Amino acid sequence: MTERSATTAPLLGVTDLEVHFHPRAGLWRRPAGAVRAVDGISFTVRAAETFALVGESGCGKSTTGYAVLGMIRPTAGRVDFLGADLTRLDRVALRHAQRDMQIIFQDPFSSLDPKMQIGMSIGEPLRARGILTGAALARRVVELLDLVGLRAEHARRYPHEFSGGQRQRIVIARALALQPKLIVCDEPVSALDVSIRSQILNLLMRLQRELGIAYLFISHDLAVVRHVSDRVAVMYLGHIVEEAPTERLFAAPAHPYTQALLSAILLPDPAAQRARRAIILQGDLPSPAAPPSGCVFRTRCAMAQGLCAEQKPALRELASGHRVACHFV
Repeated sequence: MTERSATTAPLLGVTDLEVHFHPRAGLWRRPAGAVRAVDGISFTVRAAETFALVGESGCGKSTTGYAVLGMIRPTAGRVDFLGADLTRLDRVALRHAQRDMQIIFQDPFSSLDPKMQIGMSIGEPLRARGILTGAALARRVVELLDLVGLRAEHARRYPHEFSGGQRQRIVIARALALQPKLIVCDEPVSALDVSIRSQILNLLMRLQRELGIAYLFISHDLAVVRHVSDRVAVMYLGHIVEEAPTERLFAAPAHPYTQALLSAILLPDPAAQRARRAIILQGDLPSPAAPPSGCVFRTRCAMAQGLCAEQKPALRELASGHRVACHFV
């Protein structure tokens, strides 16, 4: 994790992003309301920093990442990347912009074609765009393998011949092929054994230092996020409820939801762990198809009052870089 000036111009700027899905039901497949997967979020990612999105499953983290990459068309909002609003680009221009953006998926087992040698998989982005062919492509594949800690002879092997950690290294090498400026890491270590996770996280951090890559890091694991990120945004039901520099968020969480999440992390000190009071959230996570009025967290919040049902709280700044969406913080 590195310190960066707050005045650095953003590489990525997301403004009022909405992604609503419209499922169809019944014999005639008529629209059955809207699922508000992402409901008006804004954030920035600066060059060579790691910005993390955290929250429960179904909160809209991955959907946000896919919308940033142009894999999903947003319902509303802007995604500004390198000076262009990706939501307004046609298919050709978007494909050109996507050269500078890549993704690392959660599951390395399903991210690779089992019938393709890994050298072919790593070189596919370069070959598909007509950037390199032949001997030059083969040399670049060897360079990428070396960059992620694999050997040249591995290029002729197939995915089933590698462990989970090695497969994720292969996926990372493929993501680096086009020399991107931003990589969306969608739960990149959650499918790996605990003993392997630190190796992959350390690899990602080393690559960031050496290549100056920015990461949009999506995870539900707060311990991992604390280790790798510069800034963190906490999502709940399609909204960002708190955003802060990593150490400040973990030292002084302001939103009741953030406090509940952090109270669930095990502490390495047994005495401190016994002394700490876990915050147990009441009730179930509401459906994004029918979110609560006002504050989306109010149905599970011990601080909720009448105002919370009537008015949606805005993200307001508590301190430099620390924003929270709560009427009573």
